[in-house]
Amino acid sequence: MTSMKFVVKYFSEIAIKSKPVRRRFVTQLADNLRSVLRDIDPDIVVEKQWDRLLVETEQIESTVAPMVEAMCNTPGITYILKVREHPLGDLNDIADQAMAVYGERLRGKTFAVRCKRTGQHDFSSTEIERQVGAILLARTEVAGVNLSNPQVTVEMEIKNQQLFVIEKRHRGLGGFPVGSIDPVLSLISGGFDSPVASYLTMKRGMRTHFLFFNLGGRDHEIGVKEVALYLWQKYGSNQRVLFISVPFEEVVAELLRNIQNSQMGVILKRMMLRAADRIAEELEIDALVTGECVAQVSSQTLRNLAVIDQVTERLVLRPLIATDKEDIVSLATRIGTEHFAANMPEYCGVISVNPTTRAKLDRIVAQEQYFDMSILDRAIESARHTRIDRLAEESLEQIEVEVLVVPLAHSTVIDIRHPDEEEQAPLKLHVPVLKIPFYELHSHASSLNTDTTYMLYCGKGVMSRLHASHLVESCGLDAKVFAPQG
Repeated sequence: MTSMKFVVKYFSEIAIKSKPVRRRFVTQLADNLRSVLRDIDPDIVVEKQWDRLLVETEQIESTVAPMVEAMCNTPGITYILKVREHPLGDLNDIADQAMAVYGERLRGKTFAVRCKRTGQHDFSSTEIERQVGAILLARTEVAGVNLSNPQVTVEMEIKNQQLFVIEKRHRGLGGFPVGSIDPVLSLISGGFDSPVASYLTMKRGMRTHFLFFNLGGRDHEIGVKEVALYLWQKYGSNQRVLFISVPFEEVVAELLRNIQNSQMGVILKRMMLRAADRIAEELEIDALVTGECVAQVSSQTLRNLAVIDQVTERLVLRPLIATDKEDIVSLATRIGTEHFAANMPEYCGVISVNPTTRAKLDRIVAQEQYFDMSILDRAIESARHTRIDRLAEESLEQIEVEVLVVPLAHSTVIDIRHPDEEEQAPLKLHVPVLKIPFYELHSHASSLNTDTTYMLYCGKGVMSRLHASHLVESCGLDAKVFAPQG
């Protein structure tokens, strides 16, 4: 078996850090990659070098796409290069190795050779490019050389006495390795904004815990769990984080009973921030994160945000504060959270008829005198802290679903993976398979046959447990989990 190799290039901002900081960031990135890639290949090898990581795995074609996707979604990386590595030979040997990768691609196309070189050699990068280009021009049926806008770029790197011919270049996320920056607590509601804000803090290297305020809708809580789980699985680098759910129904009821209508929105946000501050203190977290954006809704004017922030001395990060809604939706689409937002069950417990846009602190404080703060205390004390990889187990405490490694003979398997993931590794089973992405499953539940046994499949088995529990409890369906071993 031949091995498959990748060269992983660090994000440019890592390269300009001081030596101790750079070393720490690189170590964290290497640890994160090992953790993520071992789910695909338990024998993965990740080697640290000063300017790159080398990733090596046995050549298993079916693992190439998920492995590349996992690396592309790991913060801290600018490029992932799939390479063929050879001992450095003479010019003809270098040209031969380039031909092995690019020969067919060059036929009838214009081309240019690009070579990056580090180490001591008796030639320059430009000389390599010129002479290898001349050999390829003579040996192949190319249309010619075009240095400014080639149809094919022959890419190589030479590091000391090793030649790397680049088969394919993939763009990474950039950012810093998750866990290299202090942790934050992100207030997440499941719409477009807060998941994008959470993604941005994860991408910047912050281990991001999730805090959800349940205003009374169970379906909403399940939806938020799903999007938090999705973000963590895709971008969280397997870092241990918490999903914290705070029951806020009593808080909402108290607001509706005793707070002036126009002030309720601002006071609700203040109550959430008070709760978040206390939970963050318990977890020794210095910063909170919200998805708020200036003037997007009435509570998000600069005046209102200033009044809301008065309840905490903790840093409140708002990554989207000056972002247009169109840009937020576009980013949500790119990172894959727009499906959750579009299908998220909504529950709005506090709707002001004429909400204030210029809250006055003294008036807000006066209104809060009518609020029984023991209710907020009870909500905080009742908060449920769950490790995010155990979210499904929390749901199964109420509804137990069976997990099987093979599909039952007369069952129907529902593949709930994202269509892109399903396309890369389609299920091939002896029983019927329905393709219903997780974000459409709830809306399709009413059309499922109550006389059929359904087995949900999601790859890792976590999200399928969550959905199966919900289908059993809320829809009365015979739902199980299909979790094949290996």
